Amino acid sequence: MTIQLPDADGVLRTYTPRTQPLALTTGAPFTSRTVFSAAHVVADPYADVSPDSPAAVDWDATLAFRRHLWSHGLGVAEAMDTAQRGMGLDWAGAAELIRRSAAEAKAVGGRIACGVGTDQITSGSLITSGSPAEIRKAYEEQLAVVEESGAQAILMASRALAAAASGPEDYLEIYGHLLRQSAEPVVLHWLGPMFDPALEGYWGSSDLDAATDTFLDVIAAHPDKVDGIKVSLLDAQREIDLRRRLPEGVRCYTGDDFNYPELIAGDDQGFSHALLGIFDPLGPLAAEAVRVLDTGDVKGFRELLDPTVELSRHLFQTPTRFYKTGVVFLAWLSGHQSHFTMVGGLQSARSLPHFARAYELADGLGLFPDPALAEERMKNLLAMYGVTQ
Repeated sequence: MTIQLPDADGVLRTYTPRTQPLALTTGAPFTSRTVFSAAHVVADPYADVSPDSPAAVDWDATLAFRRHLWSHGLGVAEAMDTAQRGMGLDWAGAAELIRRSAAEAKAVGGRIACGVGTDQITSGSLITSGSPAEIRKAYEEQLAVVEESGAQAILMASRALAAAASGPEDYLEIYGHLLRQSAEPVVLHWLGPMFDPALEGYWGSSDLDAATDTFLDVIAAHPDKVDGIKVSLLDAQREIDLRRRLPEGVRCYTGDDFNYPELIAGDDQGFSHALLGIFDPLGPLAAEAVRVLDTGDVKGFRELLDPTVELSRHLFQTPTRFYKTGVVFLAWLSGHQSHFTMVGGLQSARSLPHFARAYELADGLGLFPDPALAEERMKNLLAMYGVTQ
């Protein structure tokens, strides 16, 4: 069987899909790395909503996907940008997601960490700065929800703070306040502007060296309250340099969806743990690779994970913030949800040639548990665009 796929120039070409998925196993908990997958939400396809409406979530399918990730030993990073925070999922929806997912994690023994932000004082693309008191209050409200749920907190970058801050001192004051009152050590999240343009100049400067110094000053002032940092700048060397400057005991969780195999593998001076959006579609394969790494087999780890980078770079290509569309598309092809609908209508954010290439790369890796189902659904999508087979 073959399928006709359009390339970037709109020319149809013949592709022969796999007939068998990659053979993967489950196993013991990871021992060498702490690994989180940032997880997507599944929209309710029957809800009568518009892109501006509050998100309508299919809670059963959303929680089932988290159980899938936990079953492979991965932790779940909840209510992060992969879950469309600020791109379809508002704070009310995120709060419900946090409560439901944390309860599910407790029921199945899964690890979970949840995003804490200030999106209740922003509205979609309208960025309001807010006063320092309003920003602190917004962060505190969300921190309380996460801590009350029993999940670990991830202090996310704030659009409101980016808009309001006049310099590094504002970040030192806000984050210092939050760290002093947090009940348990948190993860600090530095999300680059390629993921969210509203975060340009975070930590008080567009000069990344200066911003890094401020970031490290925050950590140095409260090392006992920082479990780790999550860095999403898509710059491998900058992440390596940063993790070498961290206080002892503070972890670096890579968020670099372009260079994760080398960063997780590490070098003779250290390594990164992982908190990655690409581990949503790669979950079982990523888990297999980490278990190989647990044995000390770095070569085997790289042999499994390096071939996935082409798919990840494709999904996260510019505009990077629309990577969520490809993540949900692959979840649909993999049978984790019955439809390709996203909150906020974000399924329209990528082109048919982009979907075709994502399908081809994922199929080539053997990611689809049922290759025949993935092929059928891809053909259905192609037919909607007028491509006949």
